Amino acid sequence: MKVTEHIQNANGKTLFSFEILPPLKGQNIQSIFDSIDPLIEFNPPFIDVTYHREEYEYKERENGLLQKKIVKKRPGTVGICAGIQNRYNVDAIPHILCGGFTKEDTENLLIDLDFLGIDNVVALRGDAVKSETYFKPEKEGHAYASELVTQISNLNKGIYLDEDLQNSTKTDFCIGVAGYPEKHMEAPSLDSDIHFVKQKIKNGADYIITQMFFDNQKFFDFVAKCRTEGITVPIIPGLKPLATVKQLNLIPHRFKVDLPDELIKEVVRAKNNESVSQIGVEWCIQQSKELVAAGIPVLHYYSMGKATNIRTIAEEIF
Repeated sequence: MKVTEHIQNANGKTLFSFEILPPLKGQNIQSIFDSIDPLIEFNPPFIDVTYHREEYEYKERENGLLQKKIVKKRPGTVGICAGIQNRYNVDAIPHILCGGFTKEDTENLLIDLDFLGIDNVVALRGDAVKSETYFKPEKEGHAYASELVTQISNLNKGIYLDEDLQNSTKTDFCIGVAGYPEKHMEAPSLDSDIHFVKQKIKNGADYIITQMFFDNQKFFDFVAKCRTEGITVPIIPGLKPLATVKQLNLIPHRFKVDLPDELIKEVVRAKNNESVSQIGVEWCIQQSKELVAAGIPVLHYYSMGKATNIRTIAEEIF
């Protein structure tokens, strides 16, 4: 079932969903099931599975020269999605990236997903690899998420890359895209960022899921700006409880997300990571309660494969 159908069928009730990471190469899918099992009682209608593109490593050879090696540390997104749907009868949503994919690669991936009965995808540009300062698309790939959305939307209309195909089958994907309440790190302003969000909706996206935020007012302001710009699709907030002292600096640096002064002060006063985790859970519970009271259709949690803190929050909210 599509995400938009889940929201419609909920009749105003706030739904619970979460996102997981594929395990590191060498681990099996049981580690995924172990992170989902504690949360399944809260009836998530869908679970997102991130996609991790290739990375480059350089190893020194005997002659002193460096050898460039391509590695993928977290493979298995499509297989995990199939496993989730088979085991839990819950819709699994794979993330699809521009980075690392040609248009042909993307089309073949979408065909596989369609054959597996996967009805939803999240279309993202993706980040630059560690060896690049700025994102660089594949030679025959997409530079922007809006272009990726167009390709998926075209496939929903039966338009494939091969124009000579006849009697081609239409897919029926529900397309999610990213939104940034505090703007994308590369955008010059929030207004310009929302302009590009609007373009993704125009190209066929069905809903927006946001980057994490820790101040609900920033989310409410983002939604209001989107509505003013004529964006009417569901906007799902992404939430993440702080868990360690290190994240106090890591999250603002890596995701360009601000932390409220009150939260910062509480974390600084904490004696250890266990105390930080408790603070993070309590803060996220209050965020969640306020969002539910505002009638938000879905609360989406970034679990990072760890269920304990998300379960504590879900017990209070759902």
